[in-house]
Amino acid sequence: MPRTFQLLCLALLSVPFAFSQAQDQPVITFTLDFPGSQPEHYSLRVQSDGSAHYESTGRLSPDSDETDSFELDFTASPATRERIFQLAAKADYFQKDLDSHHKNIAFTGKKNLSYKDGKRSGESTYNYSSQPPVQELTNLFQDLSATLECGRRLHYDLRYQKLALEEELKRMEEMARTSPPVELTAIAPLLQQIIGDSTVLNVTRARAQRLLEHAGIH
Repeated sequence: MPRTFQLLCLALLSVPFAFSQAQDQPVITFTLDFPGSQPEHYSLRVQSDGSAHYESTGRLSPDSDETDSFELDFTASPATRERIFQLAAKADYFQKDLDSHHKNIAFTGKKNLSYKDGKRSGESTYNYSSQPPVQELTNLFQDLSATLECGRRLHYDLRYQKLALEEELKRMEEMARTSPPVELTAIAPLLQQIIGDSTVLNVTRARAQRLLEHAGIH
């Protein structure tokens, strides 16, 4: 049998194995639906290798009637990825009911956490959970969404209303002084695009640069 043909056969045989490995890779998904909030819906999907996907639907601004969909693929930092999967393990991979079922708890959105790998899966929907790992995981995903939503607004402003970039970046800078944005690296390419755009005001480009430096991104 010619060596070229042997190599081709080996390559074809490895495709199903690689596909199976990708399917078996642990993945955690967080979804929130909260009509009237901004955004009204979003979901975050994080794999064990750090590959992540975010999508949301909501109004571009509080006074807008138009809704907009947004999607972003990014890589979660090792620290964030490890923390997410550590917390999922502490919450038994969501194989039990996460909701506290306490009465008189304000509705803060319908939340769903799911876990899946090649051997097990778990999923639970809740409004409020009294379990510390679930509380921390919920806060982490919500903080991550807040960063990515800043990216969504910056993307829109850069494309349609560059003067509005100043106000958004100023707000991000003020927030960063007390509470550093979670996973700012996810929107670093967008901030770098703003910095490199000569049609954007210098003061605005400087704010984007400071945000990157504050997060230790060069």
